[in-house]
Amino acid sequence: MSSPSLSEFLTQPEVAGRPRTSSATAAGVVAVSQACRAVAGQLGFGALRPGDAPVGEVNVHGEQQQALDVLAHGLFVEAAEGCSQFAGVLSEESEEVISADPAGTLLLAFDPLDGSSNLEINGPVGSIFSIVERTRTGPVTAEEFLGVGTSQVAAGYALYGSHTVLMISVGDGVHAFTLDPATGQFRLSGSKVRIPAATQEYAINAANSRFWEPPVARYVAECCAGATGPRGKDFNTRWIAAVVSDTHRILTRGGVFLYPRDDRPAYREGRLRIAYEANPIAFLVEQAGGLATDGSTRILSLTPTTVHERVPLVFGSSEEVALISEYHCEASRSGSAGAAQQANGRSREPS
Repeated sequence: MSSPSLSEFLTQPEVAGRPRTSSATAAGVVAVSQACRAVAGQLGFGALRPGDAPVGEVNVHGEQQQALDVLAHGLFVEAAEGCSQFAGVLSEESEEVISADPAGTLLLAFDPLDGSSNLEINGPVGSIFSIVERTRTGPVTAEEFLGVGTSQVAAGYALYGSHTVLMISVGDGVHAFTLDPATGQFRLSGSKVRIPAATQEYAINAANSRFWEPPVARYVAECCAGATGPRGKDFNTRWIAAVVSDTHRILTRGGVFLYPRDDRPAYREGRLRIAYEANPIAFLVEQAGGLATDGSTRILSLTPTTVHERVPLVFGSSEEVALISEYHCEASRSGSAGAAQQANGRSREPS
C-alpha cells in the first residue's frame, strides 16, 4: 500500500490515523503544496531556463531579485488566488498585502524562494509559508497579518534539493512529505518528527563575529573551546546560507541555528522577517519539541508592528536554545546592575 497523499493525510482520518484537519485549512495547505510543486518544476530546468539572470531590481528589503524570486512569487500568488479559502497574501517579494477572495477565511504569508543566492552554485533553496485564520470579513488589510505566531493554524516549508520535501504542521506535530515525480503528488514520508534536546552542531555565520553581542560571542566561544572548555564536548559548525536548509537539518538530526542581531545598522533588529520566516519556523520547531526565541523571548509570543518586521532568530535543540537565552538574561541583568551603579554614583557626586 502506498503512503497517503497530502490531501488524504489532511482529510481522511481513517487513512492517516490522525484527526481530520478543517476543510479550509486542508484546502489552503494543498494549494500551497501545488505552488511548491510548480516551483520545484521550474528549478529542475537549471541553466536551461531562459532569462534566469538577476532581474536588475531590488525587492522591498533592498535585496537583489533573481528571476526565479519573481517567478516563485507569481506561482504562490496564483495558487492562493485559485483557492477560495484565502482572503489575502503577504509575500517577501511584495511591499503591499495582495487581496484574494474577500470571502476567504484564511491568510497566507510566504517567502517564495529562500536562499536564492544559492541558485548559481546549484545549492539548496526552499519556500516557507504560514497560514492563519481571519477574525473578520471583507477586503483584507495589512493589520490582519500582525498577529502573534500562536494564531497560526498551519505552517511549513518546501526544500528543493536532490528531491523535494514538504514539511508541514497543522498543530499535531511535524510531518514530512516527499514529491513523487511519477505522480506529481506529495506522499507521506515521515510523521511526528522530533528534535533531540541535546546537540553538538550549531549554525551561525562566523564571519560576523566582530559585530556580535556578548551573549552570542560567549556561546560560540564556548562551543569552539570543545571538550577542554566549559561545555565539555566538541561541536561542529554548519552554515548553508538558506534558513530552510538549516531548519531541515535541525528537524532531521538536531542542532541550533543563530541569526542574531548585531552592531551593524541594518542588523540591529535582526534580519529574518517575523510573519513569513520566523513564525512558521518557530511553529514547526515547537511542534517538534524544540525552542525558538529572539535570543531571550519566545518567537511565537511576539506581535509585529509592520508586515515586514525583522527579528533575531535562535532555534533548535531545546538545551542549546535555553542556554543561549540564559546568557542573554545574564547579560541583561549585568547591564542593568551596571547602569544602576553608575546612576547611584552620579547621585552621590557633590553638587
